[in-house]
Amino acid sequence: MKDLSIGEIASYAGVEASAIRYYESEGLLPAPKRVSGHRRYSPDVLKRLGLIQLLRQASFGIREIQALFKNLNDEEETATPWQTVATAKIAELDAIIEQSQATRAWLAEALANECESAEDCIAIAYDESGDGMEVTLTCINLSTRTGKDSDKSFKLLTMPSTCKK
Repeated sequence: MKDLSIGEIASYAGVEASAIRYYESEGLLPAPKRVSGHRRYSPDVLKRLGLIQLLRQASFGIREIQALFKNLNDEEETATPWQTVATAKIAELDAIIEQSQATRAWLAEALANECESAEDCIAIAYDESGDGMEVTLTCINLSTRTGKDSDKSFKLLTMPSTCKK
């Protein structure tokens, strides 16, 4: 396949040309060759752009993506190998997935129990043991309110304590 213009690459990748220029400036994409002053890209750049889009959608920041690509761009060892960044991000994504699943379950339960408002299906608990107060939101066990035989009470969120006694 022939080399492509920035507009063609942008169109194939579904991104703006300005995003491609930005990724180049941040070292996420290799500098393209120039023909009469115009950028010309190998179609292989679409692989890197697709990976960048996948990572950005999964909440990776530019610095994290740079760390992942560092070994691909340099011959020398890096201070933070991409595997270290990947391991940390897996733990972060697992926590996001767990929280998203709890939120989804709460929303489904609230809809199933025909709560009149979101707050009708949530309870708050305070724990003042330790250095501060921990606030936890849980899904209400609606079986007592609705007469349904359901035990769907689960922890949704614990707010970090910033206020000390």
